[in-house]
Amino acid sequence: MNRLLRVATAAALIAAASFGGSATAGPFEDGTAALERGDYETAMRLWRPLAKKGFAGAQYGLGIMYADGEGVPTDYGAALSWFRKAADGGNAGAQVALAVMYANGKGVTKDYAAALGWFRKAADQNNASAEFGLGVMYENGQGVVQDARTAAGWYLHAADQGNATAQYALGILATRAKACRRIWSARICGSIWRLLAVTSSKRRFQRPML
Repeated sequence: MNRLLRVATAAALIAAASFGGSATAGPFEDGTAALERGDYETAMRLWRPLAKKGFAGAQYGLGIMYADGEGVPTDYGAALSWFRKAADGGNAGAQVALAVMYANGKGVTKDYAAALGWFRKAADQNNASAEFGLGVMYENGQGVVQDARTAAGWYLHAADQGNATAQYALGILATRAKACRRIWSARICGSIWRLLAVTSSKRRFQRPML
């Protein structure tokens, strides 16, 4: 799975269960547990009926299975379809997944503008993976004018929520600068170093899985 999808998946699936209501929460949670232990047949059996009824969490889960080829042949077209249904239903994880697919051209023509749009929708829900994704796009100038300050701002938002990948990216940005304040404002620069000090002391600052 793409790094961003891998980072977003577990938290998004857990969050989705809380919005399903009592009628769907049980089967959905059972499907999530089945996916985690590698029982893809059970996950598919439990999620597909929920997805057809419009439950966004199950739609997102099916998208993950098709994107990763878990229990089914890899099918980016099917993954895109399920992610879009879930994203239109407000599922932030699916919105991040769609953004990643557009950014990487997986199952769809590469489209940075569309990726930015979906990342922003998920970031509006305070999704840390989306905030990290926006930071990446601003750092690399993908669909936007390259802007290290804006990238740092998005990384800070994500890092403040404990996103280790954003914490690592923020540290890389900071160490690349010969003089931090030549690139960022004193406020952003100070926030970076305070954050790094806190995460280091709590042993949360770590290199992300690639």
